[in-house]
Amino acid sequence: MKPVPPAPPRVNLRTPDVMSHVQAQVESHYRSALVEKIRSGGGVLRVGETTIRLAKQFGFCYGVERAIDLAYAAGKVFSDRRIFLLGEIIHNPDVNAQMSALGILTLPPRPSAAELEQLDASDVVIVPAFGAEVKTVQQIRDRGCQVVDTTCGDVMSVWKRVRQNAAEQVTSIIHGKATHEETRATASRALGADGSGHYLIVLDLDQTRLVCRFLEDGGDSAEFLTHFEGAASPGFDPLVHLQRVGVANQTTMLRKETETIQALLREAIARRDGGSTSNFRYFDTICGATQERQDALFQLLEAPLDLLIVIGGYNSSNTTHLVEIGVKNHPTWFVRNAGCLISAQEIRHYDLHSKSEILSSDWLPATRPLTIGVTAGASCPNNLIEECIRRVLELRGEEIAG
Repeated sequence: MKPVPPAPPRVNLRTPDVMSHVQAQVESHYRSALVEKIRSGGGVLRVGETTIRLAKQFGFCYGVERAIDLAYAAGKVFSDRRIFLLGEIIHNPDVNAQMSALGILTLPPRPSAAELEQLDASDVVIVPAFGAEVKTVQQIRDRGCQVVDTTCGDVMSVWKRVRQNAAEQVTSIIHGKATHEETRATASRALGADGSGHYLIVLDLDQTRLVCRFLEDGGDSAEFLTHFEGAASPGFDPLVHLQRVGVANQTTMLRKETETIQALLREAIARRDGGSTSNFRYFDTICGATQERQDALFQLLEAPLDLLIVIGGYNSSNTTHLVEIGVKNHPTWFVRNAGCLISAQEIRHYDLHSKSEILSSDWLPATRPLTIGVTAGASCPNNLIEECIRRVLELRGEEIAG
């Protein structure tokens, strides 16, 4: 076995001279004077017979801004070294393309042995905003790499809770998407320091009801686990590991759904345990920025709108939930950027039902006047929002100065 290289010295990336350079770079890539003007004007832009209503909270959150700042800072401080990004810095293809343009290389979220073998102590590896699995980070550290950890503080708050669960032999039931990087990272912490902890990932209310039925009525463990393939800890036995549970979540899920899930589980345990809830625990770990954007969209939808445009990466969980909220109220179009707005007749957008990008027609009404709602996920920069607004106005035959 090769000796493990010594840990590299800690480097402060956020020095004043570095951050002044970074801020100038970031602003040049992602800032939008138009979006700032609309925000300062109460979130409303009227051009001719078209009105744009912008949600009060949208776009980059603090955690995303911090992750991007650190990635740019790493590019400046370690300009003479290879820099790798573990997966995507955030779930936005335009931002990730910008990382590549800076010369940052990409590693898969779960690197293979051969991919890890290419790393050495001269390399820098950036951990993205949603974190990474314990094993992966340790493998990278074992190569002697300088690790730049941009994990969001809200995500680390969830990790603290699931580690506590594991230490107290409480199984973490995680509301999230089993293949999402953040949920994988959280699940790895739910195993605890010695790996003896357990977790079960539930995607939605249907899976939660399956768990509730098992809690109350028992059943065949093997059959139960067929519904949670790839979503349960190694050696998970529902007859044993559902005795004491604690609910956690992927921070970008719908708050109302997470709250319903925890209520269903709490009630099922109370019925199983003769009214006692001592074997149940719950902590509110929904990200504040996620909730702010959801609340702002609900408020936006109270105004008269003819349609809603949601801008963001198709694999962005928090953006997808904004779309789910929107489609219940208005025609809603989920686009990555202005390039998706082909013409007033054609739009390329993500369809939640088919889980794919599709082409649709007659999306932009010729109605005059027309009011369009606009919002964006926490991983969408303002420049993309501006480009979409300008493109919509162009398709409507309206022109905005500047």
